Amino acid sequence: MIQYFNNEVDFDLKSKLLIKRWIKTVAEQYNKKCKDINIIFCSDPALLEINRQFLGHDYYTDIITFDYCEGDKLSGELYISIDTVRANADEYSQEFHVELHRVIIHGILHLVGFDDHTEEDIVKMRSAEDDALELFDSMNEHN
Repeated sequence: MIQYFNNEVDFDLKSKLLIKRWIKTVAEQYNKKCKDINIIFCSDPALLEINRQFLGHDYYTDIITFDYCEGDKLSGELYISIDTVRANADEYSQEFHVELHRVIIHGILHLVGFDDHTEEDIVKMRSAEDDALELFDSMNEHN
């Protein structure tokens, strides 16, 4: 089950059902099934506190993913800073919803097993994100 929550932010995600279908489709491409995935939209200060408390990092980020997967069943929590996603969309001259979708699927790809610690990993992650975003656009056109 994929659920959405807000933490210290007033945010209304558009196309919730389409995004759920998209996430499930991406997971299936990697022979995974979605079990319990919580996507929590929050503010910069809220995500900074999570970053400090659980990861020992003292900096802002767009997403923190907690992986609770078991075998081929995807479970986890994706904490997404709406503030940082907005700032990144501006910085990269990207529409907000496109940047948000990239961040959401980035977290899902972490649950699938992708990493982004080395340059090679980052290239693979970015390619998988791009493929997933193309899939979303295709699904959205047929909606």
